[in-house]
Amino acid sequence: MQKIPGRQIADQILDDLKSEIQSKDLRPKLGVLLVGDDPASALYVALKQKAAERIGILTDVRRLPAETSDDELKSIISSWNEDKDVHGILIQLPLPEGHDTDALVAVIDPQKDADGFHPINVQALQDGEAKIVPPLHEGILRLIASTGVTPNHSLAIIVANSHIFADPLKHILEKAGATVQIEIPSATTGKFNFEDKELRQADTIVVAVGKAGFLTSNSVKDGTVLIDVGTNKTPDGKVRGDFDPTGSEELQGWYTPVPGGVGPMTVAMLMKTVKDLAE
Repeated sequence: MQKIPGRQIADQILDDLKSEIQSKDLRPKLGVLLVGDDPASALYVALKQKAAERIGILTDVRRLPAETSDDELKSIISSWNEDKDVHGILIQLPLPEGHDTDALVAVIDPQKDADGFHPINVQALQDGEAKIVPPLHEGILRLIASTGVTPNHSLAIIVANSHIFADPLKHILEKAGATVQIEIPSATTGKFNFEDKELRQADTIVVAVGKAGFLTSNSVKDGTVLIDVGTNKTPDGKVRGDFDPTGSEELQGWYTPVPGGVGPMTVAMLMKTVKDLAE
């Protein structure tokens, strides 16, 4: 299987966005709430800031302690809603325990919802009328498209921990013409019930379970496009995905490496969303 060069594709998208922002004399601005001291969340925000600075997007990052009240967070979001210079707003997830994520996301102006998580935007996506597609999901579509494989008349299987991630992607892939199957853990056992032979029927596999090496080359057939959303730290400090590509060298097909695959593309698509919102 060949690696899909997510970082290279993302870099080209960022370069194109920079040129567009300059040529149109735009001044996009993104407001970011970072609550608590989770190292992974801090890293993700830093990567978003770096990409924004690179292409000419301003950022207002509010780093707040975990004990900050939801009322205080809502006040910040409301101030961004009213600020005409702020075009996009996002809350870095997950939030620390004790915060009502759904209630906070619902406060964001749907027209400034950079992550596409507001209930109005989620419903529009389900209705096929989305104006804002979650950057993660749009990045996945771009990565699939980069292989030259089209989802039309194909079978896609999404292996994920919950419907929160899987359902919007299912709608997007179905709109592109794919037949989509979702596999999530059983509500009673907490385990997945599918077998490798089922996955080997899929033309596209998207895996997002947060377990290093969860899938192997035995799970895929020749020609499969595998999108690995997992990010896992090994005991020696390395970052690995949910797919272990060992043994896949003899197969035809494509997969996204971790790191360097879905992550950079998601950041690039976030920057595109903020640019679009500024326009």
